Amino acid sequence: MFAHITAQRQPQRTNTMSRKADSSHQISYQGMHTRLSMAVAIALSFTAVQAQAADTTQTYNEIPAAEAAFEYESLNASQKSGGLNADLNVDMPIDKLNDKAFVAQQAKLFLECTQVQSSSARLACFDKVAEQGKTPSYTSTKQPIDLAKTFQSTVSGNPKVILAESQTSMSGTTVEDADTILMTNQQTAASKLKANGNIEIDNEAQILENVGVTQTDIEKFSPLSLSYDLDKNSERGTWTVRPYRPTYLLPLFYTFDPNLSPGTPSQETESLTTNEMRETELKFQLSLKTKVAEDLFDTSADLWFGYTQESHWQVYNEDNSRPFRATDYQPEIFLTQPVTADLPFGGRLRMLGAGAVHHSNGQDDPLSRSWNRAYLMAGAEWGKLSVIPRLWARVNSDSNSDDDNPDIEDYMGYGDIKFLYDLPDQQSLSGTLRYNPSTNKGAAQLDYIYPLSENVNGMVQLFQGYGESIIDYNHENTSIGFGIVLNDWKGL
Repeated sequence: MFAHITAQRQPQRTNTMSRKADSSHQISYQGMHTRLSMAVAIALSFTAVQAQAADTTQTYNEIPAAEAAFEYESLNASQKSGGLNADLNVDMPIDKLNDKAFVAQQAKLFLECTQVQSSSARLACFDKVAEQGKTPSYTSTKQPIDLAKTFQSTVSGNPKVILAESQTSMSGTTVEDADTILMTNQQTAASKLKANGNIEIDNEAQILENVGVTQTDIEKFSPLSLSYDLDKNSERGTWTVRPYRPTYLLPLFYTFDPNLSPGTPSQETESLTTNEMRETELKFQLSLKTKVAEDLFDTSADLWFGYTQESHWQVYNEDNSRPFRATDYQPEIFLTQPVTADLPFGGRLRMLGAGAVHHSNGQDDPLSRSWNRAYLMAGAEWGKLSVIPRLWARVNSDSNSDDDNPDIEDYMGYGDIKFLYDLPDQQSLSGTLRYNPSTNKGAAQLDYIYPLSENVNGMVQLFQGYGESIIDYNHENTSIGFGIVLNDWKGL
């Protein structure tokens, strides 16, 4: 779970850091065999993802140790006089230490860091090793745009993008100061590992302790930072599957007022009985993203592709072959740019972005629903609270007569706000809020998450309003669900 504070960007230091090189719906439920096959396939896929996340032996092995490239700075005069040599407790000339033992030690430390499952702790582990003298090219530091200075420069008649040079932590200590303060602990940790180099590291806590990673080091990588690589490019690189929205399974999902008459101004109304659509069903969501390209336009901008699928399965409806009641598909592409700016009440603006998303249910008339949107978004943090507001505009290529749902904006509004708040004991509260002030319609979804095991968390979901699924965009409903969500797959 997340136990973070506001992330602090580490400045880019040119002498130690390097950038990455590298058919209509029938009441008789015709074609149910096909839907059941789809259901089995999706369920198996979800089970496979869950099993992989539950495997405690899984490690991040995207980094070939033999090919890991390091850039290291030369030692200064005081270090050459014997300080570093004494701290590392080795009897060899300093030049030999630099050329072989020290580099080998750093490679060993980086390899051990890859065994850490928690994303924030793993990145903090990389950082700690890098501070001891080496920087991995695959986790290059991001440099956000300073919005205040960029705006001042623009209005003064000299428009240009100004990158942030340094960030001050919440305690008022700069990153450079922190580097100096932590140096003694780092060298002590290196000495300990050198003296016990043959001892097998069997758990994350021991790895982090040996490297010298503290809780403060871990907390600087916030949920927002980890989700969108705002401080560092992830070691997973591009074109690798990563979490997006929450991935969850709710075996018990109860709808207090099911939509028995789905219809729109341009579509005929379908009439269903209470036996054809029961209140209790199973709901699951699968959401993935991948980074397509990173550090675009000579900035830290990244291009992403995301896919989210949400399904309502009438698995307890044995009288009607247990059909899928609704499935929403949302592929999207979006761009993110790390920025830095102060916000009221101690908040910080961390990200700006833009994207486009297609949302449909894959049904034939009269149950077909779909719309396309282009949106602008931002990401901000207030301590343990992360917020992502979005504003969207509908992109409609259909005429009103061909539009499946011409009034969808009346109910779904012109944007939403997603949030995540860390609670004690690895619990969290997250959700989505929507509202259209002109129609006084909207929705609120709240997700409460609590730990069950190392890789799986319990989840309670509450929804009230319009648009719980796109087939119900104009139907107001209240529902509640109970199930599980994968660890590190809560998303934002």
